[in-house]
Amino acid sequence: MGNCLTVGPNEALVVSGACCGSDDKTYIVGGWAWILFCDSEAPLTASCSSPCGLLNMLLFPCCRITLEIMTLQPRCEDVETAEGVAITVTGVAQVKVMTEHDLLAVACEQFLGKSVVEIKAVVIQTLEGHLRSILGTLTVEQIYQDRDQFAKLVREVAAPDVGRMGIEILSFTIKDVYDKLDYLSSLGKTQTAAVQRDADIGVAEAERDAGIREAECKREMMDVKFQADTKMADSKRELELQKASFNQEVNTKVAEAQLAYELQAAKEQQKIRLEEIEIQVVQRKKEITIEEKEISRTDKELIATVKRPAEAEAYKMQQLAEGHKIKKVLIAQAEAEKIRKIGEAEASSIEAVGKAEAEKMKLKAEAYLQYGEAAKTALVLEALPKIAAKVAAPLSKTNEIVILSGEGNRVTGEVNRLLAELPVSVNALTGVDLSKIPLLQKMTGARA
Repeated sequence: MGNCLTVGPNEALVVSGACCGSDDKTYIVGGWAWILFCDSEAPLTASCSSPCGLLNMLLFPCCRITLEIMTLQPRCEDVETAEGVAITVTGVAQVKVMTEHDLLAVACEQFLGKSVVEIKAVVIQTLEGHLRSILGTLTVEQIYQDRDQFAKLVREVAAPDVGRMGIEILSFTIKDVYDKLDYLSSLGKTQTAAVQRDADIGVAEAERDAGIREAECKREMMDVKFQADTKMADSKRELELQKASFNQEVNTKVAEAQLAYELQAAKEQQKIRLEEIEIQVVQRKKEITIEEKEISRTDKELIATVKRPAEAEAYKMQQLAEGHKIKKVLIAQAEAEKIRKIGEAEASSIEAVGKAEAEKMKLKAEAYLQYGEAAKTALVLEALPKIAAKVAAPLSKTNEIVILSGEGNRVTGEVNRLLAELPVSVNALTGVDLSKIPLLQKMTGARA
């Protein structure tokens, strides 16, 4: 009976033992092995490093060892450098078991049966020891400023020792460098200040050189520009002179040609004008003939269409006017006769009224002459009511008259006074003395 074992490319299978107590070892990387079991307590094994390998009769045991890359982080704390400055350095290393037959055998002798953690612990102690020893030979500036050279030195020194363990250092780099006394920070500040100073000086010198060079370039440019402008001005002046000369010749020829053209054109225009005048004369003669005929025709047309109807209309209007005139004369005569008759009738009426009034006035005059002062008095007495009515007309519009007096019989006294003054006023106005009338004498005497 037997069993088939396989390993990938990241592992190595170590088969030890064989028939008759042999101590041969077989190392298989990325292959398979066949194990045979015998009646004895140890099984038999057949192995091959490839699918077509030979079968070998082997005895148990068999073990595996990893070939994968192992990442290590060696760390040395507070290690004094060559100047006595304590710093802490952290690195990163990539290592793996070598696959060469002899070196793989060495690695199997050292680490077969150990875990990956145990293998890492052994290798990291070796690396830290070499890292510590190298730090003691270098200054802080060398370690900090040239980390690649420092890592290369550690790799070169540690490679032989780990190589004797069958381990290969694939890479080693410095991850971090720092100290607890701010030595590196101060060094960086000093370096930074120096670099900044050098940079400022370099910038100032570069600006100065650039300014000088720029001024020189501008001066050269102005010189070249002045020379170019001078040449351009000379060329332009010569060109303008040549153009002026050419233009003068051209203008002279153009003027001569223009004058010749205008002279010939004037001659041709004169000929054309003479022909046009002759044509106009002939045309005018024809127009005059046509106009004479048109005038004759128009006269006849006016006589037929205007004059004859106008004469007929004038005769008609004359007859109508004479008829209207006769009619108006007759109407006026009738109106005058009517007015005359009315006037005579009114005159007769007025004459009769006047005669009657005259007779009345005559009779009144005779009566007044006969009665004398009595008639005048009668006339005055007839007129007094009318005069009183005219005088009292404004008082008729008065609603109430209030006479203010301190005495009780004052109103009566005022009325008597007015009546006593009435004859005097009438005498002054009419010349009639009312006081001589007996009736009035009795009234005034009674009131007195």
